[in-house]
Amino acid sequence: MIGPTTLPGGVLLRPLDFGDAPALLDAYIRSREHLRPFEPVRPDSFWTLAGQQRRLDTMVQHQKEGRLLACAMLRDGRVLGCATLNTIVLGPFCSASLGYWVEPAEVGRGLASAAVAALCRIADQELRLHRIEASTSPLNLASQRVLAKNGFEQWGTARKYLHINGRWQDSHLFQRILNDRPPSFD
Repeated sequence: MIGPTTLPGGVLLRPLDFGDAPALLDAYIRSREHLRPFEPVRPDSFWTLAGQQRRLDTMVQHQKEGRLLACAMLRDGRVLGCATLNTIVLGPFCSASLGYWVEPAEVGRGLASAAVAALCRIADQELRLHRIEASTSPLNLASQRVLAKNGFEQWGTARKYLHINGRWQDSHLFQRILNDRPPSFD
């Protein structure tokens, strides 16, 4: 299991756990309008405690299986955002997809950049991955700055890549090569 990491401003980055549903729901509700342009349309159940608990149960199970690392950014028990390595694939690919968000009150304070840096370190040193990929809306310049600050390079643009905010939208594609180690097959 990946341990907690301290980020600037007294923020703790740690894997999500079963008991985080109430704080996670609260964070999503606070961030709903801020995230709307960059996320899929969510079903009504997403905005309920039961919906978040079901979602969290699935995420924790995927973490146990090694397919996901979903972390909360917390200060005094309050979730301020999340950073996730999903679709973790080992073997000759040794790669994962990165996602992250920070609530509006914390934007511009370096929290997303610090969380991405921590996940890159974990991906390299603990998960022994070779590469991380990420995608952003062409309009999400702040997210692109976070990626660039953390050594990601844009390698393309995918047309109509994701169904975001009710329509198919283009995404800029980024990647960071973490190392040139051969994969481990243990």
